Amino acid sequence: MLDINLIKTNPEFVKEALAKKGWEVDFTELLAKVEKRVELLKKIENVKAEANKLSNSVPMVKKAGGDIQAIFAQVKALNAGIKEDEVTLKELENEINEFVCALPNLPDADLVGGFKENNAVVSTFGTKPEFDFKAKDHVELCESLGLIDYERGAKISGHGTWIYTGLGAQLEWALINFFISEHLKDGYTMIMPPHLLNYESGYTAGQFPKFKEDVFWLDGTEPKKFMAPTAETSLVNLHRNEILAETDLPRKYFAYTPCYRCEAGSYRTEERGMIRGYQFNKVEMVQYTTETGSDVAFEELLAKATSLVEKLGLHFQVSKLAAGDCSHSMARTYDVEVWIPSMGIYKEVSSASNARDYQARRGSIRYRDAETKKTKFCHTLNASGLATSRLVPAIVEQFQNADGSVNVPEVLQPFMGGVKVLYPVKK
Repeated sequence: MLDINLIKTNPEFVKEALAKKGWEVDFTELLAKVEKRVELLKKIENVKAEANKLSNSVPMVKKAGGDIQAIFAQVKALNAGIKEDEVTLKELENEINEFVCALPNLPDADLVGGFKENNAVVSTFGTKPEFDFKAKDHVELCESLGLIDYERGAKISGHGTWIYTGLGAQLEWALINFFISEHLKDGYTMIMPPHLLNYESGYTAGQFPKFKEDVFWLDGTEPKKFMAPTAETSLVNLHRNEILAETDLPRKYFAYTPCYRCEAGSYRTEERGMIRGYQFNKVEMVQYTTETGSDVAFEELLAKATSLVEKLGLHFQVSKLAAGDCSHSMARTYDVEVWIPSMGIYKEVSSASNARDYQARRGSIRYRDAETKKTKFCHTLNASGLATSRLVPAIVEQFQNADGSVNVPEVLQPFMGGVKVLYPVKK
């Protein structure tokens, strides 16, 4: 959520910043409501003060033989007016909150405007693999190696799903365990969050109300719950409505969860296989920091995500996203993108993002300044470490051999019982 005081004091700055994200906003009506709210609050306070003054005068009037019933009538009339004004005030506050909560986060000043076309590659690792044989795509490889069963996945669940089988399941689990072991080495606290979340969790993360139709909602739950689209949604809510000590920051968490998203509905031919689906696995890192610690945390998260891909030996690039390509809640995002040879494009496996205080304002996540003792909003950041459903295609395609086999990345071999090469299975 944006700071309403910033909108009041510098609306043109906010308008220009939001325009970088493709948002055209007119604050005229909002600011009029904000001013009306201030006036109404003053009126209510003044009337309450008058009613209290009259009530306090009753003993004196009664002692002097005056008409206290007239005073009671005045107080009653004043209180009735207050109730009407309080209803109006509540309606105003709801309208103001609804407007502000729908606004995206402001992009950092160094981000260029526009969308995907203005993203900029800032670094690359390794070189694109070249093959002296006819390379296969990941769908063919995963089927020939017996790693993935797409047909039975569709049979038992439907379009946009798949089954890991045999060494494929082991490869997927090896990736997850590798990430977990690396994050534990780095001092992150492992969390196993619930997969069913309430509306407040989606609201704090900034996914609701704008994207509430992009998740899977469960009927029969009261209050109604949705399935986690990413572990970030859970992790960024751990300290909702809490005040942390500045000395306890940064807080570093990670979690493995399956992720459930409706985005497979936009399924495209070139994204067949495991590139896009309704359910996939991901390990997610989240940090809570002070304002001054925010930029350092971002660099750490980005470095952590890239180091994982480096250790796998995959060719990838890092892109700085334009303002409009950053998600609704984020002030800046760098994507870590692996090369998918068969598609001839890079695909995101991690997004390192800084929400600044946007999520913390929505979830009232604060810390107490060690020096001033005043409370301030935390900064929240996240990065995937990593999304596996795009890593498996990248691994099998980049590390394939002429005989149809695939080399297992060295760092994963200990998690696969020493298996070094995946060979085609006989059918």
